[in-house]
Amino acid sequence: MFGTFQQSNLRIEITADEQTLRKSLIEPEQMQKWLVPIRLSNGLGEQLQQGMTYTSWLGAIAVQHYVDQVDSNSLRLVLSKGIDGFHEWYWGDGWVQSRLEGVSLLPLSLAQSLSLLRLRQFLLARHS
Repeated sequence: MFGTFQQSNLRIEITADEQTLRKSLIEPEQMQKWLVPIRLSNGLGEQLQQGMTYTSWLGAIAVQHYVDQVDSNSLRLVLSKGIDGFHEWYWGDGWVQSRLEGVSLLPLSLAQSLSLLRLRQFLLARHS
């Protein structure tokens, strides 16, 4: 894989309970609403399940996601293609944390920051 090794940990306060955050992070229908302009594979079902694989696209750049772990308040994805690494999510009442490590040509910390901001905006709009 070409690129540089990058790592980023971000945690934000967010107006949402643990269950709402879980749905937003593991239900593909909900994920697609806040991940715009990223597109997800079709036919993912109602929830991400351990052992499944899906692809996301940002324009022509594809990232393959292997769902390594799904728990009541965490999600771990192993990434390949456009990013070789992993993405971990943790959440609870009023907060969400994202940990991203990988080798990529993409600016991972910028993408991670924008994703968290989009998630916050999505949940604020739902709460209004």
